Amino acid sequence: MKTSRKNSVLPVTLLAGMVLLAGAVGLAHGQKGDAPKSSAAPLAHIANGMGRDPQPMVTAQPHALPAGAPAPGADAVSRGAYLARAGDCVACHTAPGGQPFAGGLPMSSPLGTIYSSNITPDARTGIGGYSFEDFDRAVRHGVAKGKGSLYPAMPYPSYARVSEQDMKDLFAYFQSLSPVEHAVPGNDIPWPLSMRWPLAVWRGMFAPDADKVQLKQAPAIAAQGTPEADVKARGAYLVEGLGHCGACHTPRAFTMQEKGLAAADAQFLAGGATMDGWVAKSLRTGGSDGLVRWSDEDIVALLKTGRNRHSAVFGGMADVVSHSTQHMTDGDLHAIAAYLKALPADGAASTYTYNTATAEALWKGNDSQRGAALYVDSCAACHRTDGRGYQEVFPALAGNSAVLSADPHNLVAIILNGHQVPATATRPSTFTMPAFGWRLNDAQVADLASFVRSSWGNASAAVSADQVAKQRKSTPHGN
Repeated sequence: MKTSRKNSVLPVTLLAGMVLLAGAVGLAHGQKGDAPKSSAAPLAHIANGMGRDPQPMVTAQPHALPAGAPAPGADAVSRGAYLARAGDCVACHTAPGGQPFAGGLPMSSPLGTIYSSNITPDARTGIGGYSFEDFDRAVRHGVAKGKGSLYPAMPYPSYARVSEQDMKDLFAYFQSLSPVEHAVPGNDIPWPLSMRWPLAVWRGMFAPDADKVQLKQAPAIAAQGTPEADVKARGAYLVEGLGHCGACHTPRAFTMQEKGLAAADAQFLAGGATMDGWVAKSLRTGGSDGLVRWSDEDIVALLKTGRNRHSAVFGGMADVVSHSTQHMTDGDLHAIAAYLKALPADGAASTYTYNTATAEALWKGNDSQRGAALYVDSCAACHRTDGRGYQEVFPALAGNSAVLSADPHNLVAIILNGHQVPATATRPSTFTMPAFGWRLNDAQVADLASFVRSSWGNASAAVSADQVAKQRKSTPHGN
């Protein structure tokens, strides 16, 4: 997280211990060959239910806007605060340990390191001397007062669509903040790449004309009973515009522009390049790692709580949920979901079907498959031998899009470095997967990843030790 926040954390040590004990007892029972006198019963359970617990480990309560979250329909400042949340402005404009919106976050790029700007109303180091026109020109047109053209790390190609009223509300909010005097370091980009004039050429070639694509009026905030077309229009406005989802989830050309900025573009939201050690998934409904098996409610749950019945957030998306989407209304989240589910597929739909063979083998104590023993030793206590995990606690690996993806990058990254599911207002618990890179060598990580990618109906290609070695060298954490 880029800003510190006290979380109400559920003590998971006892829970993990209980799960580990239960798994160990079951494993020992299977490995000793002491099958129960009526062995058909557990195998029937595996075949018919596969991990359907008598009750869920987490009781899902209806969503609610977090306490103290800005109301989107109040005065201009409150509306602007909500819009700033929806745009996730704090994530990029806050340095680790720094004041919110005071800038200074280092962002790696092919050109060098770019530092985010101070957007508090400080007269010397922030935007205290900005007029609304200055603010609008920077955010939507990519031209900052006194600096010139901005690098596209600032997602102004998406922000170009933001309505004039929403821009005025955002400006009112940022001007209401307490000024923070914080001089941001200069960008660490060598000459001649540091020259700004080529960015003006880039903007002219690849950024949309902000005056032509700006919506005169933002679609109404989604509410129950809103016509379906209006809901999707609101979702498009949030996804394509203020939410700038394409900045991560759309592939980029070698000239660094996104290969699509709207639903009509075939590659828009089709999955992005590697950023900060993670690969953003496809948000379309085709392919093995898309949203074809996710319902609208699954999408809403992930954006609101950081977890759903299919998966849990990791990498940069954990910050997005923490800072942004958990604070949005359910109406807006449903609008986003409706829009995403209506996008044309970007390939053949996933044909994933759960298969019980791996679970049955592990139940009988058969861990002869390559990587199986590593899985039992390191993973089964939380993700279970049936690969189903524990819903909204420890994600399922069976059918998980990060596992099914043609690119195993994210799965390998999680094994090497671990990750943490963030606490949110409606799910105030955080669960941490430990890093295994420090104790598993490249071949072992490859075997483990390959086992997971080929079990329980997962049918993805094996991972090689060379792939792991290359990724280990490039990982930000270096495990």
